[in-house]
Amino acid sequence: MPLRNPHRSGKIDLTLGILLLISTFITPLTLSAQLNLGSTTSSSSESASLTSQPVSDLPEAPSALLYQQSGQTPTPPQKPADNPDAVSANGTQQTKRVLGIIPNFSSVSADTKLPPQKPKEKLILAAKNSFDYSSFLVAGIQAGFAMNSNSYPEFHQGAAGYGRYFWHTLADTADENFMVGGIGPILFHQDNRFYTLGHGGFKKRTWYAVTRVLVTRQDDGSKMFNFSEVVGSGAAAGVSTLYYPKKYQTWTKVGQKWLTSDLIDCFNFFWKEYWPDVNKKIFHTH
Repeated sequence: MPLRNPHRSGKIDLTLGILLLISTFITPLTLSAQLNLGSTTSSSSESASLTSQPVSDLPEAPSALLYQQSGQTPTPPQKPADNPDAVSANGTQQTKRVLGIIPNFSSVSADTKLPPQKPKEKLILAAKNSFDYSSFLVAGIQAGFAMNSNSYPEFHQGAAGYGRYFWHTLADTADENFMVGGIGPILFHQDNRFYTLGHGGFKKRTWYAVTRVLVTRQDDGSKMFNFSEVVGSGAAAGVSTLYYPKKYQTWTKVGQKWLTSDLIDCFNFFWKEYWPDVNKKIFHTH
């Protein structure tokens, strides 16, 4: 058997050691580099996918994402209704007539905001309040009370006297309605409708109602001194002196009628404020 060459054996051992070193250290590095490259490629693909996603599919804000996850949709803020026949939040509504007879055309339900009126619309509303069939009925009742108390002795009694009381009362009503609800709102650019408050306690609502004689809305919705009511009722009282006996054509009589008209309107605003509540609780209607 031939002897082993020690030089050749050392070269072989050196070569095997180098190969073993390469397999031990270089191979894991190569695999790690491949893994890193693969993850980088995957991240780039995901970024490209997100970038290519339409903007409309992305949530506009974190709150939108929250609503999507919870299955809820945000509720937009409530706006005042623009329908005059709308039912307010507390379930009440103004009706066109009180007890089906007395006209209530100018009352607006609570939480309702209507567009400005045109001058023609203001005059039409004043005419409806003046010449509605119920106006003749109310004037007839008032004329009977006035004749019974002999308010104007010059009118005398009987059928002829009642007729004088009747047409004078009807004329006073028309004067008041057209001056306060028609001509006044046109000249002063004010709203001739009564906007029900409908919220708060009795004192708050009552104070609101009776002060509408002094405070009203402009056509643009802002608050303003009620020139239409105060000036209009005074003008109506002055016009009425033209068809009453001369002894009643004095500043004292005009002032008394002026003040009486404003006090009556205070009461009118009061019952208009609470009529929807009464109608709902007593008559169980909206």
